[in-house]
Amino acid sequence: MVQLAKNAPVVGSFEEFVRDPLTLLVKARDVGDVVKLVSAEIEYPYLVSNPDMIHEVLITKHDSFIKSKNLQVLKLWVGEGILTSEGERHRKDRQVMQPFFNMKHISAYAPTMVKFTEKMLTRWQDGEIRDITKEMMDVTLEIITDTMFGTSVIDKNENGLRELIDEGHRLITEKIRMEGHEPPEETQKRNLALQQGLERLNQIIYAIIEERRNQPENKRHDLLSSLLRTGMTDKQLRDQVITIFLAGHETTANTLAWTWYLLSQHPEVEKKFHEELRRVLNCQAPTYESLTDLTYTRMIIQESMRLYPAAWSIGRIAKEDVVIGEYEFKKGEWFMMSQYAVHRDPKWYKNPDEFIPERFTGDFLKTIPTYAYFPFGGGPRVCIGNNFALMEATLLLATIGQQFKLELAEGAVVEPEPLITLVPKGLRMRVLKRLLT
Repeated sequence: MVQLAKNAPVVGSFEEFVRDPLTLLVKARDVGDVVKLVSAEIEYPYLVSNPDMIHEVLITKHDSFIKSKNLQVLKLWVGEGILTSEGERHRKDRQVMQPFFNMKHISAYAPTMVKFTEKMLTRWQDGEIRDITKEMMDVTLEIITDTMFGTSVIDKNENGLRELIDEGHRLITEKIRMEGHEPPEETQKRNLALQQGLERLNQIIYAIIEERRNQPENKRHDLLSSLLRTGMTDKQLRDQVITIFLAGHETTANTLAWTWYLLSQHPEVEKKFHEELRRVLNCQAPTYESLTDLTYTRMIIQESMRLYPAAWSIGRIAKEDVVIGEYEFKKGEWFMMSQYAVHRDPKWYKNPDEFIPERFTGDFLKTIPTYAYFPFGGGPRVCIGNNFALMEATLLLATIGQQFKLELAEGAVVEPEPLITLVPKGLRMRVLKRLLT
């Protein structure tokens, strides 16, 4: 029997939602397949936690939805790129960009990924303490700027670009959570800061586009060159470039940072990781060809993405009345589907809060519902860079793991910070040089 979503149980409070959304999502998941978050009197989303219902939303009835209000706010920063565009615009964008992200194309970037990682490691000194989240952000940003857009203009603005991205993420997250629940002057102050940051960001990105338009057409074969040949306007190019900057480095960086944290807390897993590196690589740098044999390394990354998915939730708005499972959502109602909550559901995972890479051995994923594990989303809007990200994460983990062991620094307290992506806050680690023997 179909029931209205508005009659679903209500869980949480606004204070909980702002203070600790991850705990609230897990708490709500355990109440039922569909719950109303925060309060029936306040327009906050539903949470859908049933994998079969998530499959309906992302696959069988995806045409009944548009992206969530959070993504509408993100448009202020990234514009109408492939992450935020809808309908025919999104289908055309994806058709243009998809060939650039197939395995045949991205396999050529494996040496570049290893090269920039080894460059980073030359700066590490045995025994020193480093902010590993920042280190992973830095190296993945270098990789994405080189493989996707070239480096000439980026090099001149590298530090400023990082700061702009970080500040933009913080301001967008605050705007999503707090607007309407704070003094108007605070909202005004944030909006002004966003506008000023956006103007600086646009200066950098439009400079990249202008420089590349002035280069001979056959000079480069990266994504920006491909997009230039499609006849996109500067504004369209700008939106795609910003989107790839954001989605193309931060998600992988957070996955790697969380993985180093988890390895430092599980020496038995770390030992097996090092044994595989020694057996497969034999003291040589990893290559695209060696990825096939780095099976345990890949399972470590899969398990890290289960516990701490960079995309910790995704949302949709019903653009028409639609029935999902046993619930009817009315036009305009919106809801979240949380990877963080579903990935830790004991219905699908034994000891769900424990780090056990071995659970991904063999055909494990075929034994659970498809959307009980969806770190890259799914359906027509599945992350276009998922193969790029998995290849990059595996190569970087193997390259670093051969040369260094990372230990959590004394007194470091690591906490998940759910911004646009799930950031490990406070991840200071001591880097210890390993002898390649």
